[in-house]
Amino acid sequence: MARRFLDIGRERMTEILFDGPPDARDCAILAHGAGAPMDSPFMAAFAEGIGAAGIRVARFEFPYMARRREDGKRRPPDREPALISRWNAVVDDLRRTGAPRRRLFIGGKSMGGRIASLIADEAAVAGLICLGYPFHPPGKPERTRVGHLGALRTPTLVVQGERDPLGSREDVAGYALSAAIRLRWLADGDHGFRPRKASGRTEARNWEEGIQAVVDFVDQGF
Repeated sequence: MARRFLDIGRERMTEILFDGPPDARDCAILAHGAGAPMDSPFMAAFAEGIGAAGIRVARFEFPYMARRREDGKRRPPDREPALISRWNAVVDDLRRTGAPRRRLFIGGKSMGGRIASLIADEAAVAGLICLGYPFHPPGKPERTRVGHLGALRTPTLVVQGERDPLGSREDVAGYALSAAIRLRWLADGDHGFRPRKASGRTEARNWEEGIQAVVDFVDQGF
């Protein structure tokens, strides 16, 4: 894993973590979820696994998480416009520095993937990768976050646990999603893809299958 800092406009310096070969033809930018940073075990496992398959992976943090790293104080996510602004700035900067030699994919865990889905079409990326999409808040299935997903044009992979409390297999079956969206279900997985012990599955196996789904999506296309 390599680290470097990007000076994005008048924003504070943003640390970027890189995995995978620097000369890879394709690059995937992954953002973290609402509660855990870019170097959480989940984010590290997916970035390292995807990178080991020959894809360049870049991870970054939203402003609120970067501040938490500095002072240790937990704080809620930034408002949506600030999250979108950071996503667009990172995409623009990595394109300018030539990180993707051929194609650029964006996405991430939960909130990180959701915000990426809001900019994917306008950013004209090759694909969108959502790891545990938050289709609705926990316990509030009526408050869906799917309005824009019906018209999404960007080829999209959603890797989702079958019993995700933010969008289970049963929940998602009732949504009108774009034909550009492909769903890859992980058996008995929750929002972090962890299965119940009684299922006979393991978290490691679900993570491995999720990583392979992403690699296949990037390598083979939609």
